Amino acid sequence: MLSDAEKLYQEIVMRHSRAPDHLHALPNADAQSDGENPLCGDRVTVQIIYTNDGRIQDCAFDAKACAITVASADMMAAAVRGCSADEAQALFGAINDLVHTGTSTTLPPQHAELKALSGVHEFPSRIKCATLPWATLTAALANQPHASESVNS
Repeated sequence: MLSDAEKLYQEIVMRHSRAPDHLHALPNADAQSDGENPLCGDRVTVQIIYTNDGRIQDCAFDAKACAITVASADMMAAAVRGCSADEAQALFGAINDLVHTGTSTTLPPQHAELKALSGVHEFPSRIKCATLPWATLTAALANQPHASESVNS
């Protein structure tokens, strides 16, 4: 039987996977990277537009992927808006902890919705699904055209 928190987290993941807000192209993207998980075939493209001071103004994605990857990408795109590259990297670190252990002591309170990905830790084969968009974002931030599916996973 699922707890109320588990039910809520499942609802959040399903909402983001069924009706993602950030699944679209950014025609004037400043950076882009493609990521793939060859084990399952998930593919994701992340695009970024920067502000004049180098913060992430907008982030969007395209994906041919499972529900976990799409939900993670959608939540990521919302969470990194306004972040510097270092702040986005720190969020990836928090997500990496979350999906590997079910908890994260470094996830900022304003990004509590990302806790919906905590249940992934119970399914080790799905961890790469949750981290693929974040690894692809990291590659885009570093101006690398392709992400490695093994980055931090």
